[in-house]
Amino acid sequence: MGTEGQQPSNRGKKSRDGTEISYQNKDITMKHFADRLKGKTLSVVGLKDIEIEEVLPTNLPIIEANELRLDNLFKLTTGEYAIVDYESVYSEDNKVKYIGYIARVSQRLYNEYGEFKPLKIIVIYTADISLGMTDSMIDMGDISVRITEAFLTGLDSKDIRDRLTAKIKSGESFTDEDMMSLAIYPLTYRGNEAKQNAVTEAIDLAEGIADEKMMLDTMMGILTFSDKVIVEEDARRIRRRLSMTKVERIIEEEKDQAVKTAIAEKEQAVKTAEEDRAKAEEDRAKAEEDRVKAEEDRAKAENRANLAEMELARYKAAFGELT
Repeated sequence: MGTEGQQPSNRGKKSRDGTEISYQNKDITMKHFADRLKGKTLSVVGLKDIEIEEVLPTNLPIIEANELRLDNLFKLTTGEYAIVDYESVYSEDNKVKYIGYIARVSQRLYNEYGEFKPLKIIVIYTADISLGMTDSMIDMGDISVRITEAFLTGLDSKDIRDRLTAKIKSGESFTDEDMMSLAIYPLTYRGNEAKQNAVTEAIDLAEGIADEKMMLDTMMGILTFSDKVIVEEDARRIRRRLSMTKVERIIEEEKDQAVKTAIAEKEQAVKTAEEDRAKAEEDRAKAEEDRVKAEEDRAKAENRANLAEMELARYKAAFGELT
């Protein structure tokens, strides 16, 4: 298990036995999850005024080898851009990281639009951090930054679990807000081990969602928001679940290809049969010609033989008269 407060390496995740293994960047999952976030607010974490217009990629220019990538980058309906990070420990050192994010996001947006865009820094603290334990200001004299903070410590983990369990068991429709609640559910616990156990629990619950698309979106949400604490076994379990729907598509594609192949093979077989029939007809006609010619040759040979026989008879008759 990882130690609480340590920042995860950008190289890979740890399995439950502590072995480091590589993993795909969560941007791939976030890309598919993005459509669900468009037009939604972050009310589930207490930020109801933050409405997402677009989810942007988190790759930034001039990334240092040992620098972590930011968690999320949203374009808001207000025209602002929100840099979102999730933290399970408060440290003044993290503010240096946030300043780096601001510089790099500003550079990317300036390069793209030719002007500076308004930015927000949003830090969502897991249940490990409570209100009053942090300082939301970065004061650098002429430059100051105010961090918008959200605290999950006020969320009732048991209430979220019981409420969503009841909805899933009853077959009640699962809403987008329910999806977001289950996605952040693991972050409402304190300590990595409790969070990791909650991830497993969230996956178990998500698998019971009747609507397949909602189930898959919720799985992607869990993988996205629990990225810093999820162990590889659970991440692999989600990816395996997500890939199961691809099997059906592959089967359908293979069926379509099989039909196309069967049609092509049938057309080729008909063409080959026609060619074989035509060739057989030509061979039959040639054989008939050969038979007729052979009959004519036989008749000619018999005629020559008869003429020779007659000629021989004449010679014999003439020779007999002479003698």
